[in-house]
Amino acid sequence: GIQRESHGQGASFHWREPQAADGTEPGPKALTAWCIFPQTTKYFAASKASFMVNYRVDNLDALLEDLKKSGIEIDPHREDYDYGRFAWITDPDGNRIELWEPPKPKED
Repeated sequence: GIQRESHGQGASFHWREPQAADGTEPGPKALTAWCIFPQTTKYFAASKASFMVNYRVDNLDALLEDLKKSGIEIDPHREDYDYGRFAWITDPDGNRIELWEPPKPKED
């Protein structure tokens, strides 16, 4: 089975990019997270869906600027933590999508 995180609400799958942006190998470490929210959560409140997809991005500010130019609805709220920066958009179907820019990797 899948081993859950200590908080019990999800799991993280750690992996490594095959190549770094400059072509060197191996690339930076990364993770994929899967998390269960309580049925009463308000975290998805701006969406019609009972779930949210979170995309890991390399440059949050540049992506948001491109999305804005394309007419995508962007939530003005931002959150910054030691584990990354977050922003939210709404897709054309009304689904809220979370964008996460992790901190730049430290040298291994």
